Parts: sequence; structure tokens; C-alpha cells
Amino acid sequence: MNSDSEFDKITSRVLFVDMNSFFATCEQQINYWVRGKPVCVAVYTGKHGVIIAPSIEAKALGIKLGMRLSEAMRICPDIIPIETHPKRYREFHIKVMNVLRKYSEDVIPKSIDEAIVDLTNYKLLYKNPVDVARKIKADIRREVGEWMKCSIGIAPNAFLAKLGSNLKKPDGLVVITPETIDEVLKSLQLVDLPGISTKMAERLHRAGIHTPLQLRHSPPEKLKRACNSIVGVHWHYRLHFKELDQKHERYKSMQARRAISLSQRQSVEGLQDLFMKLSLKLESRMVNEGVFTTEIGFFSTYESGKSWKDFFRTGRPVQDGMEVMNLLKLHMKSFENAHKCEPIINTKMISMGISVSRFVKDDLVQLHMFENNVQKDNLRKLVYNIKDKFGSDKLMRGIELRDEEVLKDAIGFGSVKDMYFTKDKRPADI
Repeated sequence: MNSDSEFDKITSRVLFVDMNSFFATCEQQINYWVRGKPVCVAVYTGKHGVIIAPSIEAKALGIKLGMRLSEAMRICPDIIPIETHPKRYREFHIKVMNVLRKYSEDVIPKSIDEAIVDLTNYKLLYKNPVDVARKIKADIRREVGEWMKCSIGIAPNAFLAKLGSNLKKPDGLVVITPETIDEVLKSLQLVDLPGISTKMAERLHRAGIHTPLQLRHSPPEKLKRACNSIVGVHWHYRLHFKELDQKHERYKSMQARRAISLSQRQSVEGLQDLFMKLSLKLESRMVNEGVFTTEIGFFSTYESGKSWKDFFRTGRPVQDGMEVMNLLKLHMKSFENAHKCEPIINTKMISMGISVSRFVKDDLVQLHMFENNVQKDNLRKLVYNIKDKFGSDKLMRGIELRDEEVLKDAIGFGSVKDMYFTKDKRPADI
């Protein structure tokens, strides 16, 4: 399998690099004394804090993503909770990307801890992609940190390479080729395939497709009917080595969401401040992307386990954060009046989030005849240009001024688009 002649005959030259337990491992790299011990990273380390990253050692003991710290402590009293350090993870991410770009210019960061490395255009330089993968692992240990580990999948396309990276953790290396794919799929469940949820698996079951092997060998027309979508055809293409996932996608939606600490829940005023900060966070991202939203959503959860959601079309494109917040407040008030219930934003909230979607490019927005929107939009862009150049705290609205930090820095696994502003998608300075 690993000889040069065999690799000349196959097309498995796409690598998917997945950093293992990334946030927790970054903390272990920084702090020698927590290496080899069960560690969990959480936004807040109170007993109701939620784990966003268990270490390799913690996972081995049954500690899972999304688990409450109180539950994790019952399972493992020796677990070490660590509060998140988003800036630190971004810095480690950039170091990892710098290693990957030593081997290929065709690197696509897919999240804070994952990236595609395409060696298709480097056949003369690299005869054996497995050798490259091993060198990447060694370089990450040497240049990023000796405690940093990654799993790498190698396959003809990014989807199958990601699948390979999931099959052996931590520190795995798996190659999937046209000759071995059926053997690989034979031992897996549908939900083991990247992107196939439990609900999607149930749809496929109803269509008589029960295994990944059956999925691969089903005709595309059947998969389209089973999924009631072109998505079914995409699964067929991916499992037959077509490339659909190597692209820098623009945002289809944006979210700003936070878990709410006990101290933040002490007053409705504090929650309203957080509500405003989340709205302005989305404003910042829309300005940077040059888009306006035409659909807004709000979602919240409460101590009782209940949740509330609302999504609506705006009627016209919106970019201003305060306008986003005021539109949401109108919908909340309408719901409260109709259902004679307590305010949506109350001290029993444990999380809140805002989403914006259905974007329109700013140069396509039709301005209202009698509104002075041109000056407003140009001023908004100017404000964020100044923030980008001199710092986000150098120019603020009066209502943003607070003695304490309302919106704590946070980082998610889903996307790193906000870190990339240049046309070639290289990291901007942090």
C-alpha cells in the first residue's frame, strides 16, 4: 500500500488533519503539570458550567462534550476544569496552519482544529502522501508543541479523508483508496459518516438503506428520493471519489451565542447588556463580510430545561446591530402579550443566542427613498475600519460603555472565517 508505485496508480492525495482534543491539549501544552491528567475546558468553571473540550484522558473516562461539570465531577472527582482561553487557541491554530502550508499552498482551514491539505498538484514533489502525513505530525510536535497530537486521513477527496481522520484517534493515520473503501465502510454505521445525523440515517433506513456500503452502492436517483433533496446525490458523488468540499464557502448564516453564568443571571439589566453585545457582535461580522441580513432568529434555554425560539423575515435588509435587537424585542413583546407569559429575557435563562441568515450583499441593497441609509452604512463601515486598525475598544457607542466585561471572548469549533480576511484566506494578524 505504501510503495511509490502503488501511490502512482491511485488518487488518494487529499489529507484531512484533525487536531485531537484541541482546546484541552493546548492547555496541556502550556501547563506541564496537567499533562496526562483528565482535563476539561469550559466557558465557566462553576458546577453548572458546560464542557466544551474534554482532554484525551478525560474522554477515556467517559467525559463527553456538552456534559455539565457537576456530572463530570461525579464520574471523575480528579478532573481538572480549565476556563477557556480563545486567543491562545487562535494562536495555536495559526501555528498549525503554518506547518501545513510548508507542504502545500492548497490548505483550507475547515474549523479551529481541522484543515484540508490537497497534494494533488504536488505529485512530482511528494511521491508518497503517507510520508508527508508523518512529517506533518513530527513538525507539529516540534514547531507547535510536543504535546500536540493530530489524526490524519488520506483519501481521494476531502469527505473520505475526514472519515479516515475519524477512524483512529488519537494520533491516527488512515488511508482510504478506491481499492479499500468497501472494506472500510463495511464496519461502520451510517451515523459514522461525516454529516449524516440520526434523523438523516432514519430517512435512509426507511428507504431500505441501512449501512454505508448500501449507501455507496445505491443509485443517485434512489438517494435523492430517500433524502428528498439533492443532498442524496451529493452522498453518491462523495462515496465515488468526487470532490465537493474543497471550497471556501461564504457564510450561509451567522450565530452569536453564549452560556450565561450565575453572576450574569443576577439582573435583567445584565442580560439585556449581553443581548445588546451579541447583536453588535453580529453587526461587526456582517460589516466585515459586506452583507445585510433578511432573516433573524433568537434562541434561549432556561433552568427548567425549556427553550424558546423565534425566526422571522425582516421585510428589508438589516445590518445595524441595534436594529436587529429592536426587531427581536418587538417579536418577544408580541409573544409575551399573546401568551400572557413572563418576559423571554429573565433571570432563569442559562443561554441565549442570535442568528442572522438569508444574506444580501451590501452593494445590492436597495435603499429606501426617504431614509438617510447611505451615510449610516458608510459611517458603520468607517467605525469598523477604525476598530480593525486601532483596536475594538478605541471607538465605541455610548451604550456599549460598561465597567465590567459583558461579552466574554469565545471561540467555537464550527468556523474560523472571522480569522481570515485576505483574498487567499491566510490568517490576519491577531
